Amino acid sequence: MTEYDDHVARIQQAWGRERPDLDVRPQGVIGRLHRLAGHLTEELHLVYRRYGLGEGEFDVLATLRRAGAPFERAPGELAAFTMVTTGAMTKRIDRLERDGLVTRRPSTTDGRGRVVALTTAGRELIDQAFTDHMRNERRLLDHLTPEQASQLESLLATWLSHFEAPNPPRDQDGFAD
Repeated sequence: MTEYDDHVARIQQAWGRERPDLDVRPQGVIGRLHRLAGHLTEELHLVYRRYGLGEGEFDVLATLRRAGAPFERAPGELAAFTMVTTGAMTKRIDRLERDGLVTRRPSTTDGRGRVVALTTAGRELIDQAFTDHMRNERRLLDHLTPEQASQLESLLATWLSHFEAPNPPRDQDGFAD
């Protein structure tokens, strides 16, 4: 059934034996992506933990840093850029503020609004952490040739665009095409 000998291939073989009426080939892609995502997440968390950060805190600091000077955003913008609820964002900001990595202040353009900004310590930390993060991602990608990495990036970008398009077309069952 498959030319591979890994966990997913063994699952496919078992399903192929038990349900020969079903095409289990999609498991080869989806199952491997799912397992790979778990491995990659663990490897990425190693760097975050080295800096005393969780993935969420790293994400907030990185979002503020890539905003450019003065390295600030409204909490609602942070939530939108990081795709979490405003409640979850508040918890992240509270922790980062407690650790002296961000500050909150009233907005100068919105009387009711607040602005979250990187402190000097926050900027220094995210600059170091992001440098290590990119080094770690390079290490992880070095298992592929540059050509393989480029092909994979192209395939994943094409596939992801079907889920993250502004209004992906949906079939009658509500699934994105």
